[in-house]
This record gives sequence, structure tokens and C-alpha cells, in this order.
Amino acid sequence: RTRTTTATRARMAGSRPPRAAASGETSFLPLINTAPKHRRRSTALALSGLLLLVLLIGLPAAPAVAANMTEVCVKAAVGHPDTLGDCPFSQRVLLTLEEKKVPYQMKLIDVSNKPDWFLKINPEGKVPVYNGGDGKWIADSDVITQVIEEKYPTPSLVTPPEYASVGSKIFSTFVTFLKSKDASDGSEKALVDELQALEEHLKAHGPYINGANISAVDLSLAPKLYHLQVALEHFKGWKVPETLTSVHAYTEALFSRESFVKTKATKENLIAGWAPKVNP
Repeated sequence: RTRTTTATRARMAGSRPPRAAASGETSFLPLINTAPKHRRRSTALALSGLLLLVLLIGLPAAPAVAANMTEVCVKAAVGHPDTLGDCPFSQRVLLTLEEKKVPYQMKLIDVSNKPDWFLKINPEGKVPVYNGGDGKWIADSDVITQVIEEKYPTPSLVTPPEYASVGSKIFSTFVTFLKSKDASDGSEKALVDELQALEEHLKAHGPYINGANISAVDLSLAPKLYHLQVALEHFKGWKVPETLTSVHAYTEALFSRESFVKTKATKENLIAGWAPKVNP
């Protein structure tokens, strides 16, 4: 007696045998095709509903930030919360990340309307704040840049201790002169004296403060010199003396770097940021 198999019966009926499911794959076709006609439609509808349910509740939402991604919160432009603002300390951190080629996500903070999530991670509400991917938020650009240097030592941006304070008084003397309403209070001379000291250092050790290679002190000074240049020309019609040739060459070298061009505020946004401080 000839033994009739499932494949034989399928060939005798003029049809192909059901396709076997691939390894690890669940095939629903045999369940549907071998069922009575009045059950096939209900089975298909049930499977469709099941798949829809999986799509609706079974897939996780995409995370806002990739795991271990570096994040940095910086000031947004005044009146333009979706545009990078004028904070020189925020730019210092961004410059450090850019020079070290560290991927990061930048979060713009409207300092006039700080979001609750930002105040939760940073109750003082100051910018910048940094998260190196471990969930720990760090404030203060001095601390942040040191943490970045330790985590990403190449290329090195370490400034020798003997040069670390070069130009450190320029920003404060600039702010005093910018806000001054008394032409005889000595604030202009104090600024020129600080710039002259920078000039002498660059003549002896330039083109950057530590010689041929840019370092952390340059990345700290660059945004401050940019503010000085833009704000004083706008509000006082004042420019860095042409006699300070090394300072001019230094700022041109800093401001033309790719990292600086990418992270600087526009002149308009910088002026808008200073306006309420100059004319309260």
C-alpha cells in the first residue's frame, strides 16, 4: 500500500506544500490556510489587531539623548531662545569640546525664563553646566574644562602654570571701562595697560600664549577678547590700539579658528546681551 504524505496530497491537489518557517520565525500561514473558511477571516483580523497592539505599546520611545552622550547647557540669545547666546564662559566650554573633537549635544537655556528641568539639575540656574554622559551635572567653566581635559587628554590643552594667569585681568577691566560714564576715571588706561602686558607676552612667547600651540588659557581669553572688541566699538566707538600689533594678530588667529567660528555669538546677539548692562 502506498503511503500518502502531506507533500504527496498537496501535489495531488495541484498545490504547493506550505512553506516551512525560517529558524526562529513563527509562521501564521498554515494556521490560516488550513482553517475552515468561516474561521480564516476572524483569525486574520485577530492577528492584525495583535500586530497593531505591539506597534502601539510594545515599541520603546526614542530617548532624547543617546546613552553616554556629552551634554552642555549654554545661554540662549536674548529674545531668541533657539539661537546661541553671548555668554563667554559658555563659549569657552564649547571651544574646549570642539578643539578636542568631542561629540556633544548643546542645550540652549533662556536665562530669563529658565525651564524647570534645568533648575532641577542646576538649582543656582547658572550657565554653563556640563554632563559628561554619566548623568552628573557640573557647573563653573573652570571646573568643566578641567574635567574635559582629564577625560579627553588628547590633544592636550594644558597651559603651563607660569602662563595660566596671562590676560586674567583683561575681562574685568573691560567691563569696568564699558560701563564707565566718567572719561577721567582711569578705566580706559587700566584696560590699555592689561592689553599692553598681553602684547609684551605675545611678542616674547607667541603666537599663542604658550607658543605655537593653542591651550586652555587661549580658549578662556578668546571669547572675552571678542566681547571686548565688539561691545566697545559699538557702545563707545573704541578699538584696540593699532600699536598693539601682536594682540591684533592674536585675536585674528583665534577668531578665524573653525572652533571659534562655530561657537561664537553673532555681533547682534552679543550687543543685545550687553545693552541692559551698559544702559540699565
